[in-house]
Amino acid sequence: MSEITLVVGGRNFPISCEDGQEDHVRKLAEIVDRKLRQIGGNLASGDAKNMLFAALFLADELEEARKAGKGATIGDEASTTLEEIAETLERTATLLEERATSS
Repeated sequence: MSEITLVVGGRNFPISCEDGQEDHVRKLAEIVDRKLRQIGGNLASGDAKNMLFAALFLADELEEARKAGKGATIGDEASTTLEEIAETLERTATLLEERATSS
């Protein structure tokens, strides 16, 4: 396993990934970061909510592509990875929200 740091919303997120997948995971994080900027998300306020919205928008786009029959162009491996990232972001959002409410 490799340890890498992803930058999303101007914040650093250290994560583990499989050896050799570092560049791929970084590219996926760039997609999430770009989506976060598109929706006007600012991690300084509402971290969990903004990360969740970015993940939901990406998951929605993936689902729409599948419905339109474009899923094959995305690739099964990429689709699975995007889904895993969306799930990870949702878990991260939940943890951030819990920390924010307990402070």
